Amino acid sequence: MSTSTRPEVATRWGSVTRRALPALAVVILLVASWQIYVDVSGIRPQVLPSPGRVLSQGWNNRDVISGHALSTLQVTLIGFTVSLALAWILAVVVDFSPWLSRALVPLFVVSQTLPIIAIAPLMIIWFGFGLLPKVLVIALATFFPMTIGLIEGFAAADREAGALLRSMGASRWQEFRYVRLPSAIPRFFTALRIGITYAVVGAVFSEYVGATSGLGIYMSTQKNSFRTDLVLAAVLVTALISVTLYLLTFAVERVVAPWALSERTPR
Repeated sequence: MSTSTRPEVATRWGSVTRRALPALAVVILLVASWQIYVDVSGIRPQVLPSPGRVLSQGWNNRDVISGHALSTLQVTLIGFTVSLALAWILAVVVDFSPWLSRALVPLFVVSQTLPIIAIAPLMIIWFGFGLLPKVLVIALATFFPMTIGLIEGFAAADREAGALLRSMGASRWQEFRYVRLPSAIPRFFTALRIGITYAVVGAVFSEYVGATSGLGIYMSTQKNSFRTDLVLAAVLVTALISVTLYLLTFAVERVVAPWALSERTPR
């Protein structure tokens, strides 16, 4: 690394640290309040274990929990990949066919009014306990924000730039490639971050209603055994997976569209 870039990197990390401090302070306050309440109230661990007990029991059962976590992560990534591909295909088709926008966008909205809590058990009944119903639940929960983000991003493209390209003889595809697609990237990554967090929740919920492995079925099993500490340990692992995937979207955006990230980063 050159000496000229070192101050810039240090400044960037300092900015990230300053933005993270308020959230970290709130988390520490909540955990401390939780611990104090458990110590003062004398509440039973089966009802509300202390943070220390959750961490210690989670660590003692780390091999089992990590196995279930890997299963959930695998389902999440597969389901989200399918949802991502579906979102791009639908958004591009709608952008090239305006009449399809009037036909399909209302259906996209209706799909989000379907309660996942009711649809997930039906998926298990229709497709069994394999991978397919979990992928469908994740896709149903996540494709909407990404699709709408892309559609709105395409529509927000600079019309004058598009008109200039057409006046120079550019095709509709060339206009899409050079004007409409770059315009949609910032909104897409915003929607991507929403979708990836929904994907983890959808995966856990699909496992909760029917699976042989995964954090969802692990939580259900431990709940039935009154092991609230292990349920909360699994919840913590689920949150860590969600946060990690969320942060990875920024790394992807930095590679794919660094200009979009720099425009949004506060100075």
